[in-house]
Amino acid sequence: MASGSATGGTTGAKAVVTRFAPSPTGFLHIGGARTALFNWLFARHHGGKYLLRVEDTDRARSTEPAIEAIFDGLTWLGLQGDEAPVFQFARSARHAEVAAQLLESGHAYRCYLTPEELAERRQKAQEERRPFRIDSEWRDADPSTWPADKPWVVRMKAPREGETTIEDLVQGSVTVQNVEIDDFVILRSDGTPVYMLAVVVDDHDMGVTHVLRGDDHLNNAFRQLVIIKGMGWDVPVYGHVPLIHGADGAKLSKRHGALGVDSYRDELGILPEALFNYLLRLGWGHGDDEIISREQAVEWFDMVDVGKSPSRFDLAKVHNLNGHYLREADDLRLAELVAPRLPTNGDGAADAGLDLLSRAMPVLKVRAKDLNELAEGSAFLFAKRPLAMSEKALGLLTDEARGRLAAVHERLSGPIDWTLEELEGNLKAMAEELGLGLGKLAQPLRAALTGQTTSPGIFDVLVLLGREESLARIGAQADVPVE
Repeated sequence: MASGSATGGTTGAKAVVTRFAPSPTGFLHIGGARTALFNWLFARHHGGKYLLRVEDTDRARSTEPAIEAIFDGLTWLGLQGDEAPVFQFARSARHAEVAAQLLESGHAYRCYLTPEELAERRQKAQEERRPFRIDSEWRDADPSTWPADKPWVVRMKAPREGETTIEDLVQGSVTVQNVEIDDFVILRSDGTPVYMLAVVVDDHDMGVTHVLRGDDHLNNAFRQLVIIKGMGWDVPVYGHVPLIHGADGAKLSKRHGALGVDSYRDELGILPEALFNYLLRLGWGHGDDEIISREQAVEWFDMVDVGKSPSRFDLAKVHNLNGHYLREADDLRLAELVAPRLPTNGDGAADAGLDLLSRAMPVLKVRAKDLNELAEGSAFLFAKRPLAMSEKALGLLTDEARGRLAAVHERLSGPIDWTLEELEGNLKAMAEELGLGLGKLAQPLRAALTGQTTSPGIFDVLVLLGREESLARIGAQADVPVE
């Protein structure tokens, strides 16, 4: 093969098939989740199929917990595959079979170069300040010269003349001079396939038409094309997406918030629809639209709108977007998500709090940006007397304020309906009678009812706690004798 071209237009009448192929050596990281999302969306947009493949050939680092964590993260985001996942290691025999076919057809060869010989040649190239290229004397050797007692690997015969061009859906036209492509190994001396071969064989056997992945794989594509063309297989359409950087432009790391998807859910309290929306906008856009539903994403998404520059991850934007989705979320669903985050002390919200939490959500979720803030904001509902008081709350409970609380207790103990309107009317009237602004009553009242200086509206707090609990908490801070 002297030259070649991988076009990125269409695959004829073939239905679109994409794949996400994580290596199970750790959690599902944010970059992997975005790759899965783009593959899922592209397949959905074109009425195609989205598949999963677990690239578990690194047996030393691939673990069952990591596989479970990846599937768990994908399920949480709603990015499950359309078919049962393929496990790469289980297909090793098939990969070796293709290597044998490439040997038989003359597109690959047995190479008996030893590691020591390769190291010596690499060192010489460094000393002569020239690029090191594999130039094996075994490439065109007569089989009669093959040693009977030496180990060998299978190398591809990479083209030595011309150039190869990939018409990439994201990067555009990318050309590499074929002389830059080494005769790379596809089968080790122990008969096991290397990653480069396994990927190509699996993509072909799974019917993958579009390979959409990070642009750190762009160089791999030119080597993989050598295998694809050696087998006479259809060339997939490539789309190599720029990697994600931190807000400071540096490579994304944990200090930027590059956590596993499970951490956004479990530790940061992010909703899946919020992370879905954020990842969607991380390198792709639809005009000035920021809030994009799942249905809109499927309708609008295409790789032509993916930017060529690295996108920048901003954890603050994740939280802001999450705040929007919290306000839109069903109250019972939020209550079920928040309840496990509350400190129960053995008798908290887990016992009988879902109904109360659900009723509290409309006033709790107005300013919250994550589930942790919702849990923190709702903790007062389940606090046991005597309430733990923050330092600022204690500062509001002066002797004068406690006297006013006693008056509030007396007024609210009367025959009034315990409704938002009735409570608001009574306390505003009381403040006027005392010649006070409402805040002079509301601030110590909030401290007495919640142990904090911030909370939902004071009348909402009274309604949510109910008559008996509210009066008990007010009375405890006003030194009102318990009957």
